[in-house]
Amino acid sequence: MSTIHPAQITKVLPDSIAAEIGFEPGDAIVAINGTNPRDLIDYQFLCADEVLELEVLDAMGKTHHVEIEKDYDEDLGLEFATALFDGLIQCNNRCPFCFIDQQPPGKRSSLYLKDDDYRLSFLYGSYLTLTNLPEKEWRRIEQMRLSPLFVSVHATEPEIRIRLLKNQRAGQILQQIQWFQERRLQIHAQVVVCPGINDGKHLEQTLRDLASFYTGEVPAVASVAVVPVGLTRFRPEDDELTPVTREKAQEVISQVKLLSQEFRQQFGSGFAWLADEWFLIAGEELPSESEYEEYPQIDNGVGSIRLFIKQFASTAAELLPSKLYHQKKLTWVVGNAVETAFQPIVQRLNAVEGLEVKMQALCSDYWGQNISVTGLLTGHDLLLNLQGQDLGDGILLPKVMLKHGELLFLDDMNVAEVAQKLKTKIIPVEGVEGLINNCIAENVLV
Repeated sequence: MSTIHPAQITKVLPDSIAAEIGFEPGDAIVAINGTNPRDLIDYQFLCADEVLELEVLDAMGKTHHVEIEKDYDEDLGLEFATALFDGLIQCNNRCPFCFIDQQPPGKRSSLYLKDDDYRLSFLYGSYLTLTNLPEKEWRRIEQMRLSPLFVSVHATEPEIRIRLLKNQRAGQILQQIQWFQERRLQIHAQVVVCPGINDGKHLEQTLRDLASFYTGEVPAVASVAVVPVGLTRFRPEDDELTPVTREKAQEVISQVKLLSQEFRQQFGSGFAWLADEWFLIAGEELPSESEYEEYPQIDNGVGSIRLFIKQFASTAAELLPSKLYHQKKLTWVVGNAVETAFQPIVQRLNAVEGLEVKMQALCSDYWGQNISVTGLLTGHDLLLNLQGQDLGDGILLPKVMLKHGELLFLDDMNVAEVAQKLKTKIIPVEGVEGLINNCIAENVLV
């Protein structure tokens, strides 16, 4: 049994109950109404009550007992160092396509942590395999109604899934989905396609098996994302994997589109969704916006480019001026996977008089990829491609390249170091509004 540590507070929201009481960053919650919370799920569940008795450890190590009366479900206004107070449930599979195993050694330790934790799946939508859950955790999922969860299925045929996950327990996936169905709990599934292993007839079998759970008021499988395997130059030599070629991408697109049409006629939903990367690898046009329905797999890169373009158009109409009084020249760094799709965005930005935005669409030499998504670009890639170039007043850097909440690239280089070597300012930007606002900041607008 892992040890439950006090929940370390990192932020107290202003004007909150916690701020009023005098909580400070560095304090830690030991118990709520006599129970030690294991994680953020326990904390949220326990804090829903109207009367709370908290055992709190301050930064000096002194224990305090605090009683709070509040409205039911009213939030205390605290943020914590981690969502898990008893440690991460680690992965016990050895999937050959695992990104963790395709990294060079010697980087920060957090890059090598393999999580397979249902709590992170429930809280943040990260994917898990269900191969490592003892009975008490299954009971907790049921009792606390932790749904939906996000599950890496990859294949429903037991022998294929065992081959992919290198774990005998991986063959139980259909029985596990049945368990969710019987309890009216949901999952969103993903299938990472590895050519020659789980593609072709096996992919069709997997999608049809998963679609068989798309029944009733609460479908046990709400959606499935089909994603191409991503390989790096650091991958193990004997991993039996082959990269997705343009031809393979075109084949998978045709196959999944046909099945989606069939599902749409049957269920009124496409159900199976192709990640944007398939179309970029195949050199094909992205699907129209209407085909993505409610974007059920947006965090898996399904429709994220279409949605970004749509959001940009509406936000630009609202925020972009016709002219900047002070001229501005910027470099926007993105992965070359989105180069063609983002051309209209660059054209619209450059239509503002006095604003010049140059898009630098890079592939990742660091990972050894010909086509790269933006989130995988590293400090190494920026230095290799941008040194000695006229970068204008600075670089607009999408935050997806950086460690959450920090200014570190995936290769452990930090933003300040890269900015210094490129002799320019680097401006981390998040989303459409971040991009637009940083293009027009510090200007008198008309």
